[in-house]
Amino acid sequence: MYYAYVLENLEGRFYVGSTNDLHQRLDEHNAIDPTGRKYTAKNGPWRIVWSELHPTRSAAMVREKQIKSMKSARWIRERLLNR
Repeated sequence: MYYAYVLENLEGRFYVGSTNDLHQRLDEHNAIDPTGRKYTAKNGPWRIVWSELHPTRSAAMVREKQIKSMKSARWIRERLLNR
């Protein structure tokens, strides 16, 4: 099983991704990057605010791309998080 997911940091920024191990991926996003090049390492800590289970990797990636295509934190808040 695979997940499409949304992370949120303390500033209210979102990160959208997909994975087969949600908690391991969160740990990777929150890991310190000594080079400071990775977006999630620079802008964490992150927490999972939304996830959706999919039967295949491709289905999770399609959903990830759909969410990213909205290019809107407002859309994520209103449609996925109901805020």
